[in-house]
Amino acid sequence: MPDLLTPPPPAPQPGQLLARGVCRFLTDSLDFACLEEFVPERGKRVDVMALGPKGEIWVIECKSSRADYLSDAKWDGYLQWCDRFFWAVDLDFPTELLPLETGLIVADAYGGELLRDAPEDALPAARRKAITRKFARDAARRLQGWRDPRV
Repeated sequence: MPDLLTPPPPAPQPGQLLARGVCRFLTDSLDFACLEEFVPERGKRVDVMALGPKGEIWVIECKSSRADYLSDAKWDGYLQWCDRFFWAVDLDFPTELLPLETGLIVADAYGGELLRDAPEDALPAARRKAITRKFARDAARRLQGWRDPRV
């Protein structure tokens, strides 16, 4: 029986819908595992962190509008946590705003397409190990939270 006292969850925001489509694309097309709203360190939260089949780590920032992009002055702080950095935007986004030295994914809520690959800047081994471990632990905690909401 449904819990009538619990309000329904809020509708997803445009950036969350982009993140869902990006994760579907990366999972289905490139065999990546993704976590949305990943915190690599205190004070930083990336929209999507993706772990590839060879251990590569990508960060994808989802921007739903020109204003959303222009208000984000912290994206370059995410570069130290990934091998490649991408923007994810919808078809109507003015892509000329985005730096050419970053990757580009065009997406909607249901999937995406890689339009521009990002240059690789390989993580140091110690940072890769730490971020991969944190990725795994965060994913396990989220999964456990689905099974046991008290966690």
